[in-house]
Amino acid sequence: MKKLIISVLLGITISPAFSQNVLTLEQCREMALKNNAEIKNVALSVKAAEEQKKEAFTKFFPSVSGTATGVVFDKPLMTTEVETGYPEPNNKAQVDMIQNNIVGGVMATQPIFAGGQIVNGNRLAKAGVEISKLQREISENEVLLTTEKYFWQLISLKEKMKTIENSEIMLNRILSDVKVAVDAGLTTRNDLLRVELELNKLQSGKFKAENGLQILKTAFAQHIGLENDNFDIEMPDINLHDFENLSGFNGDVENRPEYRLLEKSVDIAKLQVKMETGKHLPTVAIGAGYNWVRMDAGQQTKTDKNFGMALAIISLPISDWWGSSYAIKRKKLELQKAENTRNEKVDLLRLQMQKIRNELNEAYQQIALAKKSIQSAEENLKISEDNYNARIMILSDLLEAQNLVQQAQDQYAESIAAYFVKLAEWKQIIE
Repeated sequence: MKKLIISVLLGITISPAFSQNVLTLEQCREMALKNNAEIKNVALSVKAAEEQKKEAFTKFFPSVSGTATGVVFDKPLMTTEVETGYPEPNNKAQVDMIQNNIVGGVMATQPIFAGGQIVNGNRLAKAGVEISKLQREISENEVLLTTEKYFWQLISLKEKMKTIENSEIMLNRILSDVKVAVDAGLTTRNDLLRVELELNKLQSGKFKAENGLQILKTAFAQHIGLENDNFDIEMPDINLHDFENLSGFNGDVENRPEYRLLEKSVDIAKLQVKMETGKHLPTVAIGAGYNWVRMDAGQQTKTDKNFGMALAIISLPISDWWGSSYAIKRKKLELQKAENTRNEKVDLLRLQMQKIRNELNEAYQQIALAKKSIQSAEENLKISEDNYNARIMILSDLLEAQNLVQQAQDQYAESIAAYFVKLAEWKQIIE
């Protein structure tokens, strides 16, 4: 299908800014995803969730611990008599025992059953990764949509600047004609002042548009990660087919990351119920260890003992059973809340999709109306010029006709920008 440039549709020519980096919409989108601070933060959140998942996986393996303890008592724990081999009364002596001791060991423990806490803990960690990725997708969509808004706002302002420049050209032509008429005595100086006032008004609007354009470029530069606003944007090519009415097409809410995030929140609530239940079930573990003990058996004697051991541990929470029933009920209530929230927000998501579709169709209709308004305003201006030159219309009517053309062109530029912003929003919720 034949391609038309927006600037051609508006009857406006856009000149590229020299010595500036000219960016396409796609380049702006890529830069935003690469440089935006929010995107960087959510990427870090994904990495943190992945590390947490790895940490949870280690719970399946034995835990190994090593201990070493040295004990020094202020006096011996035991005192005994020993034979010295000397004649009486020196044949016996008092010996201090167990005053300085060292104990060391290594223990490995393997959980066999922990009420499902390890399995469900890993499932929770996996769900955490999935949630962080969904949040990253949502953040990326928001950043891209903001990029589209900035981009099309810049396009709209640039088009308004061109419309103002065209209006200046026409008003200067009218001013020249009025000066000739005043010199010829065909009109009064009041008409000359009227045109000059319109030119001043137009110049004031131009200053405001320039300031707005500069501020917008600065904000856009910060958004996509540019150090300064020394850039320009390239007008995209637009197919006539791009302006569509989407009646009869609603999209599928299940495709949206917001919907999947709500579903995942319910899954997590279910896992938390299982985790709370598992806290109050018996746990079984097996273990093995090796220990080394050195103790003094006397003033000159030390005893070393090395021994291994195996053990089985069964832990049954008894006193917590009463309180556990309330804790589990609390988690089940939180699950119900999560399900209610999901159901409510899914309905809101569907309503939002319908609203966006309606707004997109409305923007489509506004473009058609704006095009008709331009045609009508331009025809009215031509007739007004002819009537003014024939001295059957006053100057104020001609100036009003010129203002109507400018307003129609501005409205057309705004309608196109609004349409493509809404189109980007629509594509996000259906793709």
